[in-house]
Amino acid sequence: MSATAGATPPGASNGSRHRRVFLPVLAALIALAWLALWAWARSPYGRYLEHGDWTATGPAAFLCRAIPAGNVVVPMMLYAAAWILMTAAMMLPTTLPLFNTFDRLTARRPDHGRLLMLLGMGYMTVWGAFGLLAHAFHGAVLSLLAGVPALAWDGWLIGAATIALAGAFQFSRLKYRCLEKCRTPLSFVIEHWRGHAQARHAFALGAQHGLFCVGCCWALMLLMFALGTGSLGWMLLLAAVMAIEKNVRWGRRLSTPLGVALLSWAVVLVATHA
Repeated sequence: MSATAGATPPGASNGSRHRRVFLPVLAALIALAWLALWAWARSPYGRYLEHGDWTATGPAAFLCRAIPAGNVVVPMMLYAAAWILMTAAMMLPTTLPLFNTFDRLTARRPDHGRLLMLLGMGYMTVWGAFGLLAHAFHGAVLSLLAGVPALAWDGWLIGAATIALAGAFQFSRLKYRCLEKCRTPLSFVIEHWRGHAQARHAFALGAQHGLFCVGCCWALMLLMFALGTGSLGWMLLLAAVMAIEKNVRWGRRLSTPLGVALLSWAVVLVATHA
């Protein structure tokens, strides 16, 4: 019998480690994010997920008084934490192919785990920045409604406009260009991963993919402001839609009927309130 007859193929150990370590760890992180959201939504601090009054009572009110510029800093930090948690729960499942590809590509590197972490940090940084911009815009809209009582009576228009915007964006070229990048993670990693200055490039790779992901999904994520950012049911539904669009073979064909459905919903809202 040949001495190499029972040898393990070169890629077998990587594949075994991938199934034994990487997939369970990523699944656990996603499950933990959803569990944390569920617990937070049912706690006395659930209003932080719903854009309620962040500074009225409780520890947040104390911190707002104790910290310089606390009325700005504390709500922003709490909202950033809530948004990043929601992003981890909703978007990490959609990026499984990216992490899967990068995990296999860097499996033999001694700093493999650190590179994966930096990839995730780059991705989450972009989504965190988008979340803070969305929060600032949402705050400006609420201030406008508070300052113009006539607009407050027709506040439903904002929800209808947000839904219509999400529906219209489903037909845009930008949507499909970004979606294509998200649907071909191997090509994306090969195109952008240089392999030298690993830490910086791993973070940059995650950030670049995050930009395309935001470009693909920003309008759908804005629906959370119209539907209620603390609604786990809507979060699960939107997360499933975005995961199908990005990862399922026929997912690209979902974009058009979804756009039609959202535009129809906006029309129904307008007709109902007109």
